[in-house]
Amino acid sequence: MSKIILIPLAAVIFILIDLYVFQAVKIAVQNFSPLGKNIVFGIYWGFTAITLLGFFLYHFTNPDLFSRVARQFMLVIVFMNYISKTIALLVLLIGDVVRFGQWSFYKITDLLNNSKSDIEGQKITRSAFFAKSALVAGSLPLAAMSFGIISGAHDYRIRRKSIVIPNLPKAWHGVKVAQVSDIHSGSFWNKVAVEGGVDMLLAEKPDLIFFTGDLVNNEANEVENYIPIFSNLKADLGVYSILGNHDYGDYKNWPSEKAKKQNLQNVIDAHGVMGWNILLDEHRVLEVDNEPLAILGVENWGAGRFAKYGDISKAYAGTADLPAKILLSHDPSHWDAQIRKDYQDIDLMLAGHTHGFQFGVEIPGFKWSPSQYVYKQWAGLYQEDNQNLYVNRGYGYLGYPGRIGIPPEITILELRQS
Repeated sequence: MSKIILIPLAAVIFILIDLYVFQAVKIAVQNFSPLGKNIVFGIYWGFTAITLLGFFLYHFTNPDLFSRVARQFMLVIVFMNYISKTIALLVLLIGDVVRFGQWSFYKITDLLNNSKSDIEGQKITRSAFFAKSALVAGSLPLAAMSFGIISGAHDYRIRRKSIVIPNLPKAWHGVKVAQVSDIHSGSFWNKVAVEGGVDMLLAEKPDLIFFTGDLVNNEANEVENYIPIFSNLKADLGVYSILGNHDYGDYKNWPSEKAKKQNLQNVIDAHGVMGWNILLDEHRVLEVDNEPLAILGVENWGAGRFAKYGDISKAYAGTADLPAKILLSHDPSHWDAQIRKDYQDIDLMLAGHTHGFQFGVEIPGFKWSPSQYVYKQWAGLYQEDNQNLYVNRGYGYLGYPGRIGIPPEITILELRQS
């Protein structure tokens, strides 16, 4: 269906939702003064007008007219507004079903008794309880999503874990490793806060830093303004990185295959400009006091619907005799699909990709996110026999520019023999 038809049709649906929810607003303020009512009505329809304007501007103006972040927020406001109003609508609809049930009961009773009840001729009004409940139910997600943008998007948390590797060379015992994942630089809207997160990581003084993919959303130019910030990531043993599924530009319509390939090359080059050692189905052998440890890095590979670019056999080749191995692989589903089955001497795999869905609950003794219905391993440390997987919750965000209950993560891992 043509965008010229689809977008106005969607707008009509949005307005119908607005009109239906507005009935609850009128009931909730029925005891307000005329001025108070006008203020509330003005806020309601003013926000609606802004939302619809942003919706049309996003779809019918030149993408270069607004910044990437501005366009992102146009869609986010539409999403927040109508998700909240849809929830309010559902509660209000329950009230209307109850109201219809009352009306039907009286009509059926009248027919059976061949009489007219006191309700005949009177209007069964909407319940004030359901109207106010609908507005509260709709306000909660709107408030939560707003808070998730303002406070949660850059509320960086350092998560610490000790990783036991029985065959770890003695010189590597106590080495501190930092992991960052899923930067998604094209989504950032607060450069100062992003820099603050980098400062937090550097304050930990890690010996080794890993980045496990998704530097950009689609285009290499997204990271340009952040190269000076992420170039500050330094460690004595180096910074090593890999690609994630978004780095290949698969989610954008390119004018040609050549343009897409050039974009990927530009993403790879950005790693080098920042001083990161990108691993493309290859490995490096690092030494501490002449004792070796292998760092393997694969291109994106997962068991799900995402493209499979990586080849673990290439990265693994030549490392079989080394005492300990750490694998960087963006998608955690790679662990069960290949690593645990065929590469049982890989001691630790570091992944990201899930973002913890950017929404969930994590309290002592309880962890939940919609992400767990898609990924068996979605956040934190997982262990099977002597193999370990750590899934980073992500440094950035995608789509919704915030986080609710799953803050952005900087991982600090201490390698231990026992």
